[in-house]
Amino acid sequence: MKKSLLPLIAATLISGAAMAQISTSTTTWRDADGNLIREYTETKQYLPVTDAKIEANVGVVLPESVTLYELPATIKIEKPEQYRYVIINDKPVVVEKANRKIIHVWTK
Repeated sequence: MKKSLLPLIAATLISGAAMAQISTSTTTWRDADGNLIREYTETKQYLPVTDAKIEANVGVVLPESVTLYELPATIKIEKPEQYRYVIINDKPVVVEKANRKIIHVWTK
């Protein structure tokens, strides 16, 4: 029985490694970045999204009706032009510009 599980375990490990390589973002987002986004949004008077139907969860693709904003220049990351942000139901989220998929959510 142990021998029959070995191929399954190996396949699981290999698929997990493949999924890690498919990750949409290698950028590390800091807690301070979420605070910067909140402050920047208030300064620019950007409207947050308040809609119970839209979930602020990683992997969610936002509809075209949601306005996305450029990241504040004070957030220092590689290739900032690839990302946008919006505040959804009081949570700042980072979105991949190309596909509108949420890649990071601050819950504080």
